[in-house]
Amino acid sequence: MKIQDFKTFMELQAIQQFTNNNIKNTNSSRSVFQDMLSSLVSGDALEGTSQTLGSLLSNVEAETKSFLQPGGLTYMNINPISTAHANNQSSETATNYDHIISQAASLYNLPEKLIKSVIKQESNFNPEATSYAGATGLMQLMPATAKSLGVDDAADPEQNIMGGSKYLSQMMARYDGDIQVALAAYNAGPGNVDKYNGIPPFKETQNYVQKVFGTFSS
Repeated sequence: MKIQDFKTFMELQAIQQFTNNNIKNTNSSRSVFQDMLSSLVSGDALEGTSQTLGSLLSNVEAETKSFLQPGGLTYMNINPISTAHANNQSSETATNYDHIISQAASLYNLPEKLIKSVIKQESNFNPEATSYAGATGLMQLMPATAKSLGVDDAADPEQNIMGGSKYLSQMMARYDGDIQVALAAYNAGPGNVDKYNGIPPFKETQNYVQKVFGTFSS
């Protein structure tokens, strides 16, 4: 586990403690943090930990928001979990990156529509999208993942698409071309997919696979 990952986890745990002290029904919250801790410390899930942490943060955000109901607790003007989609809406469309996507699809033997579907879900085609955990760019690459893929500047659309497509192609090869399982690995990390022998039982990951595959299949 990297120090930054542990620091982020501890910050999230503090958020959980805050909600636990104010809300009686915390079973769902505890489950999310248990899944995260298990994913971060399990020997089977160390591969792709940074990418996994960024994915699990979205799940924690949803759980935390479900507790902060109008008339009860307030957000106190803080946004502890800031996802790529929350404050970084973009007017960019797929056509702005079609030539890069086409090159990546050809180089890594992926359907162009699959790459576009991942970008749509990850950043809504916003090259400046960032997440609280540090994921960056169109395909939301975590720093450690980007480095392992040879990406020097994850904010650069071409490098990001090429790097993200390379990673997606690795997941496709690893799971024998099973698109849905490969998408789960892209979102939650291959360690978790291996651990659960398929799509992990994380609500965020299951929703992610459903949305991306739905876009791809439509």
